[in-house]
Amino acid sequence: MAPTEETRNLTKLVLENLEFQHDWTELQVHSTPNLPRDVIFGLPPRRLYIHPDEQIEIIKAEKNRDEPMPQPPELEWVLPLHLSEKWTVQRFAAVFDGLEAVPPESSTTKVAEESHEQEARWKQWRGPKRGKRVLLATVQDDSTIVYYLMHDGIVKPRQN
Repeated sequence: MAPTEETRNLTKLVLENLEFQHDWTELQVHSTPNLPRDVIFGLPPRRLYIHPDEQIEIIKAEKNRDEPMPQPPELEWVLPLHLSEKWTVQRFAAVFDGLEAVPPESSTTKVAEESHEQEARWKQWRGPKRGKRVLLATVQDDSTIVYYLMHDGIVKPRQN
C-alpha cells in the first residue's frame, strides 16, 4: 500500500522524535507491499524489553558472576499511528505478518551481539528466537508521542 502524505508526515515526526528526543540510532524507514503502512526500525540507547523467563535466567547467571550480565540494546520495530485512527486486530495482525521477529541487522549491531557469550542459556530469548513485537508510536494532535510495546500473541506476565 502506497503511503499517503499524512502517513509520511507521521513517520517523519516519529523518526525525528526517536532520533532527537530519545537518542535512537541506525533509524530507517521500512516499506514493503505486504505491510499496511511504513514502519521504522532502529536501535534504542538501552534495551526496551526483557522476557520474564530470560529475566529469571539472568538472575541465576548473575549469582555466579562478579558483574551484571551485559544487556546490549536490540533493534526494534516502530509503528507510527495517530490517536484518531481506528486500528483493528486484523490490521495489527497484517503488520505482524509482514515483519520478521528482528529488523535487518547493521554491521554495528552484529559485531555487538557476537562479542558476548554464545552459549548462555539466557540468550535464547534474543535475536531471531525472540517473539515478534513492535513499539507503537501513538501521536496526538499536539505532536505528543506515547510509546507502547505490543507483542504478537500472548506473553507470559512478569513476576515481582
